[in-house]
Amino acid sequence: MTPRDDAPAPLDPVPEPHTGLMGRFRNYFLTGLVVTGPIAITLYLVWWFVTWVDGVVRPFVPLAYRPETYLPYVIPGWGLVVAFFTLTLVGFLAANLIGRTLVDVGETFLGRIPAVRAIYRGLKQVFETLFSGKGSSFRKVGLVEFPSPGMWSIVLISQSPNEDIARSLPGQEEHVSVFLPCSPNPTTGFFFYVPKSRIIEVDLSTEDAATLIMSAGVVQPGSAPDPKKAAALAGVANAARIANASKLQPEPAKAE
Repeated sequence: MTPRDDAPAPLDPVPEPHTGLMGRFRNYFLTGLVVTGPIAITLYLVWWFVTWVDGVVRPFVPLAYRPETYLPYVIPGWGLVVAFFTLTLVGFLAANLIGRTLVDVGETFLGRIPAVRAIYRGLKQVFETLFSGKGSSFRKVGLVEFPSPGMWSIVLISQSPNEDIARSLPGQEEHVSVFLPCSPNPTTGFFFYVPKSRIIEVDLSTEDAATLIMSAGVVQPGSAPDPKKAAALAGVANAARIANASKLQPEPAKAE
């Protein structure tokens, strides 16, 4: 007996993933790039920073106290060590009565120079806020409807405006100052005041927000997969795909 005319046509076999020689080389190359790329860039940035500090500190150290004077090679990072101990010593002296007096005298002198006064006071407030550990700026992440309705941007929440600015803002609602970083360079962006009710706070750290912005959304917070779980899920998905494909194959007609 011939097969029935209304019987479904045989389906093409499900193609297996490409595992040829070129495909394996491509996977090995991408794996090596993913592994070595972040390490190489991190080491390069660290080396650049150490070299930059050495170049800044070296001219202020007498030639007789430089290691390269007695050694046939330059010791990298020596200037960074000198800078660390110098800043620690300055902090120790500034914490004493004599050191505070000298700092007050220096601030009074800088405060009498019109062009330098604004720059110094602004930088001092920024450094005190960032490195004192007492401020709350940029410790919260939120969402603001920007640049148009229906589009939301990630912002770093700062402090409330002072009384003069708060009185000048329209409405009676409390405003909050926020910083909107740009992608992929989060050091640039926009600063503006937003009504507090229009900010949606999200449970996200500033480090995760910076990673999300620098990667332009490619790297999502908490999206790093476990290799073992990924391999297990891939195996289950492949088995299910083969099983579903076998079910779709028509059964051979029985000859009478």
